[in-house]
Amino acid sequence: MYTEKVMDHYRNPRNVGTIDDADMIGEAGSLACGDSLKLFIKLDGSKVVDAKFQTFGCGSAVAASSILTEMIIGKTLDEVKMITNKDIAKELDGLPAQKMHCSVMGREALEDALKKYYGEDSEEWEELELLSEAHSHDHA
Repeated sequence: MYTEKVMDHYRNPRNVGTIDDADMIGEAGSLACGDSLKLFIKLDGSKVVDAKFQTFGCGSAVAASSILTEMIIGKTLDEVKMITNKDIAKELDGLPAQKMHCSVMGREALEDALKKYYGEDSEEWEELELLSEAHSHDHA
């Protein structure tokens, strides 16, 4: 039912914790199962140099949060903006259909962090919203 990669990230989650001087913090929750995620991102210029997470939820939520931090460390914000929930699930070698909301929660925490960082009225945020809408059919 769960891939080896999901089980590995669930049993040995990477980057658990907080970053006291985080440049970006995003939060998301899933009403579907009561999961919640808080994502902390440290930047050097526009490059993500560290990411940590705190999550309350099922194994898939832990695994999706863990892999997301690995996916964004070392990337620029422009690259990070492009990550979809499908990318998160793919990186885990797939999630069961009933657990896809865990990857959506990861994407939503990322969006929340970007929205707070750029400010809702910024051009970057408007661009991000358009990207998000273009990918909204990915929330399957």
